[in-house]
Amino acid sequence: MTAAGPLAVVSGGTRGIGLALSRRLVRLGHRTVALYRVDEDAARAAAAEHGLIAVRADVAEPGSVRRAAERILAEHGTPHVLVNNAGINIDRPFLDLTASDWQRVLDTNLSGPFHLTQALAPAMLAAGGGSVVNIGATTGIRPRANGVNYAAAKAGLLQLTKCLALELAPTVRVNCLIPGMTETEELITRFRLDDPQRRAAVLSEIPQRRIGSTEDIADALEYLVGPLSGYVTGQKLIVDGGQFMW
Repeated sequence: MTAAGPLAVVSGGTRGIGLALSRRLVRLGHRTVALYRVDEDAARAAAAEHGLIAVRADVAEPGSVRRAAERILAEHGTPHVLVNNAGINIDRPFLDLTASDWQRVLDTNLSGPFHLTQALAPAMLAAGGGSVVNIGATTGIRPRANGVNYAAAKAGLLQLTKCLALELAPTVRVNCLIPGMTETEELITRFRLDDPQRRAAVLSEIPQRRIGSTEDIADALEYLVGPLSGYVTGQKLIVDGGQFMW
């Protein structure tokens, strides 16, 4: 990483998949701003270890996004890459889901990418181009029980991707990267993958017979932000080992 390298911004970029994406962008030579919402000490530690620039922002809050964007533009310049990765889960049966449960997930997972892209895209357009990658989810295409808020937000993100690809063309490309089952602490806990029988059941549904790594997702990001995808915009790239063949 050099001071003269292109700038990248990754929301939720200090843990899980987001950290892997941030690390990959650093390896590609990007000065990388990793946005985080809570746990400043952990975020700062991750930033120091991996060569990131940690900036606090709650993407669910338009004011927080605006302040973070202003700071990024003033202190670090215009991004060439924006990765909308931040997201949350609040899983409950539909009839038990509260209005707050619904709104919090949509505010973060759908409105967050809208606000952050709107805040940074004008500078990207003025600078002559760039790439926006929204991190989707398979539940945005294939529904599941107890996750209607999450699934609805991720389905909306797919359409947001297409609309932004139309409106920001030809200068800024916008695509959606959709991870399948990916080995993170959060996934292991949610799907009880520390149980060998449960893990075996999950693996039986994946043709490649393995759960994806965060590096698999970073490989796909490298393609989407690089020159080999220069004619690709408004598309979804599903990285799931063939589990769901859409």
